[in-house]
Amino acid sequence: MLAAAAVSQSTTDPLSGLQIGEFPDPTPPADWVIVDVVLAALNHHDLWSLKGVGLPADRLPMILGCDAVGHDPEGNEVIVHAVVASPGWSGDETLDPRRSLLSEVHPGTLAQRVAVPRANVIPKPAGLSWERAVCLPTAWLTAYRMLFTNAAVQPGDTVLVQGAGGGVATALIQLGSAAGLRVWATSRDAAKRDLAVELGADRAFESGARLPDRVDAVLETVGAATWSHSVNSLRPGGTIVISGATSGDAPAKAELTKIFFKQLRVVGSTMGSRIELDRLARFVEHTGLEPRVDCVLDLASAREGFAKMAAGDVSGKILLRV
Repeated sequence: MLAAAAVSQSTTDPLSGLQIGEFPDPTPPADWVIVDVVLAALNHHDLWSLKGVGLPADRLPMILGCDAVGHDPEGNEVIVHAVVASPGWSGDETLDPRRSLLSEVHPGTLAQRVAVPRANVIPKPAGLSWERAVCLPTAWLTAYRMLFTNAAVQPGDTVLVQGAGGGVATALIQLGSAAGLRVWATSRDAAKRDLAVELGADRAFESGARLPDRVDAVLETVGAATWSHSVNSLRPGGTIVISGATSGDAPAKAELTKIFFKQLRVVGSTMGSRIELDRLARFVEHTGLEPRVDCVLDLASAREGFAKMAAGDVSGKILLRV
């Protein structure tokens, strides 16, 4: 079958290890199913794998990809959930210390067919197009859990999204706005601030700017560069939800005194569960939300999409037609 895989790794030239060609069909273990992929999508996780982060070299070659939609063996239209629990685990799979994402231990979704546990196949709502559905399993699922599970905000609350240009950040803006939140966003880039407002943010500010009011929650993916601003922007009793640290995980000030004195909550958040993915899909169908798509390429042209992602020349999801 045709697939895109990491066959070698390089921190300086990650695309040198990308191979697009014929690979063996998946051979699923018991209680797994094969999904015939219709569309897949790229994530920065795929680029990190090519750089050798999170994917040991002894697992190469590894078919890349976390996001896919397609047909299960019965012909049903499905969304693939990328978080794979370890054998025997029960409960929230994101809390399993031995969990993995597709393309870390098991071959991923950038292929004509992918094998997944039967529990990882989510029905695609009939009113949700393939293009909208394939954007959801990673960035949008991460945003959904941050907002509705871990921030526990209510319609009418004000939330601050740090770093408005990223995939999770843009999903946070769209989801929060659709749920009746007042969404503020920050970015160093004026064009990204304009995009945030276009996507539904009430207002967008320069990174580090003093805000008109304290907020109920901060959604943090930037890390060290914005940490102090995030703490200082919260009302007493407010919540920071952090799912990434693209600027580093060691801020100059931990702000511990302010955290305990203002009784702030700091909550870590990673991906989401299959139950949350199902809820997210139905929410997007019901609200008519349109995840931003940068381009749609054929799987055979995946290298072009990887190059765009590596250059930072992306505004939305890169989809691969299989």
